[in-house]
Amino acid sequence: MIILRHKDSRPHRPLSRELLIPTVLGMIFSAIFIITDGIFVGKGIGSDALAAVNITAPLFLINTGVALMFGIGASVVASIHLSQGKVKVARINITQAVVVSSLLLIAYAAVILCNVEKIALLLGSSPRLLPLATEYMHWFVPFLVFSALLSSGMFFVRLDGSPNYAMVCNIIPALLNIGLDYLFIFVFKWGMFGAALATSLGYIVGALMILIYLMQPHQVLHLCKVKLSSKSLRLTLRNMGYMCKLGLSSFLCEAAIATMMFTGNYVFIHYLGEDGVAAYSIACYFFPIIFMVYNAIAQSAQPILSYNFGAGNPERVRAAFRLALLTAISCGVVVFAVTTLFSAQITSWFIDSSYPAHDLAVKGLPLFASGFVCFGINIVSIGYFQSVERDRPAMAITLLRGFILILFCFWLMPILWGVPGIWLAVPVSELLTFLFVITIYCRRKRS
Repeated sequence: MIILRHKDSRPHRPLSRELLIPTVLGMIFSAIFIITDGIFVGKGIGSDALAAVNITAPLFLINTGVALMFGIGASVVASIHLSQGKVKVARINITQAVVVSSLLLIAYAAVILCNVEKIALLLGSSPRLLPLATEYMHWFVPFLVFSALLSSGMFFVRLDGSPNYAMVCNIIPALLNIGLDYLFIFVFKWGMFGAALATSLGYIVGALMILIYLMQPHQVLHLCKVKLSSKSLRLTLRNMGYMCKLGLSSFLCEAAIATMMFTGNYVFIHYLGEDGVAAYSIACYFFPIIFMVYNAIAQSAQPILSYNFGAGNPERVRAAFRLALLTAISCGVVVFAVTTLFSAQITSWFIDSSYPAHDLAVKGLPLFASGFVCFGINIVSIGYFQSVERDRPAMAITLLRGFILILFCFWLMPILWGVPGIWLAVPVSELLTFLFVITIYCRRKRS
């Protein structure tokens, strides 16, 4: 086990690098996986198709949120059990998480497929975008469970000491998706069906790679037989409740992004029509890069924080947290600078300059990116509180930034500053959340 091999007095630095580099690279390829769809959809199908995919994106984010909730919750619990030498219990934890989350998400997909048009309209689709949105949903939603398994399985593979394999599980689906997107959209001319099918096949391959790893009995962490006795089911429910409590903030982080996209779609279509949604979708496609990098920083720190917290090493916990914060701030500054300098080039990846949405996005992306530094601090802070079993502050930060402030800012900022205010709604909500995080730290330090 990676987290058990380092016994020196300063294990967090080499271990952070050992976990961080493959985790960040894997997350970058996950972002490439998502962004590739946007590029091929925008270039190969058009601006309206890009907007239609953005309309359906909250469904995917909720699915990912469930996967992260179970993945992080089970990983934290399993990490603590491993630090106490309870290997068999850790195996049971990850098995329960895989089985229960998969069953929940299969039911979730079934409900969506029975109400495709109604859900598309509820998500903010206009009549013009509705045929494109429903076509995409029909071929993407049935395979959501594979996407979830890939997302949650990453935590278990990394915890088992194989961050490089977890990275490969992201890289191969991303490369497959790029090739299939080109083939299905530009060669076969399959449109939205081709885009959805390419994405789904990529997730299926990644999920199968995770399952192959977790089903090998020689791995320390591997899936074990599920017991169906009444006592086992009661224990499973109890464990699931505790895991969900620990991982709920991660679910809410994804739900917060879904809320951001859902609310933003309504606001942009109200002020700027379908072209506004298409421009906003470029920001929403670009957003996963920085989010996944921050998520990777938090995830790479999580086993170190949880293990040392369980082992009673507070100094190592603080040192690992400081390193994660510094990394997140540096990444935020770099990404903001790149977005500001190259917003025109980034927009051109997705749509041609002939579309009205192009100029809207070029002006809006730098404003949107101005909140990336505060966003990174907020995400890493949530991960820290989760890792040390302080779910209340993690929950408070997540609810504030992802729901309360984002809704308030999307309502107020357009009234104060018009169209630029819409783009600034997310950065302002992150800034206000950052001030709240500072307040928590100050109170904690005084106590």
